[in-house]
Parts: sequence; C-alpha cells; structure tokens
Amino acid sequence: MRTLYAAMRDRLRCYAGDESEPGGMSHASTRLEGHRIECLAASRAAPERVFVGTFEDGLYRSRGRATEPGEREFERLETDFVSEAVTALAISPRDPDVVYAGTEPSRVYRSADGGDTWTHLEGLTDLPSADEWAFPPRPHTHHVRWLEVDPVDPDRLYVGIEAGAFVLSPDGGETWRDRPEGSRRDNHTLATHGDREGRVYTAAGDGYAVSDDGGDSWRRPQEGLEHTYCWGLAVDPADPDAVIVSSASGARTAHTAERADSHVYRRLGDEPWERLEGRGLPTGAGVVRAVFETTDAGGVVYALHNRGLFRSEDFGDSWAAIDTDWGEGLEAQAPRGLVELP
Repeated sequence: MRTLYAAMRDRLRCYAGDESEPGGMSHASTRLEGHRIECLAASRAAPERVFVGTFEDGLYRSRGRATEPGEREFERLETDFVSEAVTALAISPRDPDVVYAGTEPSRVYRSADGGDTWTHLEGLTDLPSADEWAFPPRPHTHHVRWLEVDPVDPDRLYVGIEAGAFVLSPDGGETWRDRPEGSRRDNHTLATHGDREGRVYTAAGDGYAVSDDGGDSWRRPQEGLEHTYCWGLAVDPADPDAVIVSSASGARTAHTAERADSHVYRRLGDEPWERLEGRGLPTGAGVVRAVFETTDAGGVVYALHNRGLFRSEDFGDSWAAIDTDWGEGLEAQAPRGLVELP
C-alpha cells in the first residue's frame, strides 16, 4: 500500500493503493476542502504525521494511523505565529520531531516535539536585504516560500524568501547569512541530496542555480533552459547530478490554467537542459507548473499538476498517468505540494 498526498489550491487529495495494479490509486478522499492550502510536509520516519499549512487558517497536523491511509483526520494546531498564513514547512531528515514552519510576513519557527510547541527563530527580518523583500501580488509584504534542512548537517537551514533573498543559517536559526554570492532572489523550491555533502539546488523565478558548499556560493547553469521562471524541482535519489525542474516564461503563464504554458526540463551531469516533451507527461498550453516528489528508489519521480498525477521510473524518460479519481475542479488549480508515504 502506498499513499500520495496531493495538496491542491483548495483541498488535500489523499490517494491510496498500488499504481502498478488494476485500478491504480483507487482509494481517494478529500481533506481540508475549502481551505487555501500553501504547503505540505511529511517524513517517512514518522508517517503518522502529515503537516499542512494554509494561508488563512494556520497549521494542520494529522495524528495516528487510520484504518485506510486516506481516512486520517487533521487537527488545527494552536500556535503563536505572526499570522495564520503558513507558507512553508520542512522536517529534519535526521529527526522527524524537528519541524520548521515559515509564514507571511516572513518569519521562521521551529518545533522540537513534532509540532506541539514552537519557538520563533529571531533575526530574519533584521537582515540587510529585508527592506527590499516584496511579493508582487501583495507588494506590501513577503513570505517564506521554502525551507530545507541539510541532510548532513541538520543545524544548517536554508530559507527561500518570496521574493527577495536566499538566506541560510549554519546554527539552527541562531544566526543568518543574507544573499550569498550568486544566490537567486525569487527562490520557489530548494532541495539537497544525502549523497553529496554541501549540494543545494534551487528552482527560482529568476532561474535555476546550484551550490556545492552548503549555499555559501552558487553557479547558474542555464544552457538549454528556454523557460527560466522555475518552480518545481526534483533530484534523482541515485544521482545528485540528475535534476528535473518545471518552468514557464513567467508567473503569468505558470500558475493559472486559462493562460498556462509550462514545461519540464531535465539536466544530467554537465549536459545542457533538455525539454521533456512527448514522453507521457502533459506540458505546454493549459498546463500549470508541476511539483515533484521522489522516493528512496533511484529514477522514480512523481509529478503533479492540473492534469493529474504521473509517475516515471526512469527519471523523466517516460511517464505514466496514475489511475486516480481526479475530482471535479482540479483541472483549474495549481498544486501546492506532493508527498509520498509507504
């Protein structure tokens, strides 16, 4: 039995089953319908807990195992965050009880007990670049779009501010480093790799970038990347030099189905980016930017966008649609996150 949690804009879809069997992920349920979902996180080390951040109603968490994975209920957590807009979540790969949450306006919080209590990590908005942070649709504010914990050094925390900065902390939020050399300004998705110490990746609105020294400096391999407004990002668990991104020409064609025109690119080693077309994954007109999820298996990657759920076993060479009850209205929505749990 496998469970996929697909966070769409106004609901959390839960799919359970075996995509290789007839009927696919046939058990489907909906949670948190009507909420404006912003982010999603879970750990395979503690699969009973799934965290969901909403924009207007704070943070939710599931507790305990249900008879069917998709049947679990969610409870709203009482927090003292700066607002009810929870825009980013991350769980430490070393300790599933350590959870980070980011908000709008930009603040970062840390829990050491699986979300029961939270501590504000101060100093983020005292950084020199903070006066320049702004989110274009709401230019009076900004938010934490992504949080990533280093898999080798769990005290090292990476933060993407939308829009304005990449920020890192070497000591779990005690101190912060602002805008390292070559870092992107509009970071949407950050990633790391357990087999490559110091490797950090970003898919940003101002392009792709990669670091080999824990975010202290960055390089920007762009050759072949014809659409540079990058959003989703996945790295092959078996190969830290194999990367997939989703991208569009700009925000206007990335997020809204009626004017969407998004694409998926792959980079292998030092080769130029290759656009993945005609391989079973819908791209182009009417398709919003995808989000991705990997497992522990090399080459396996899931993609989620407004046309459904897809799976590749060869890291993007070919894709197969997962047989799901997709649900009315989802073709008009942009996904916010995807989690796979055993």
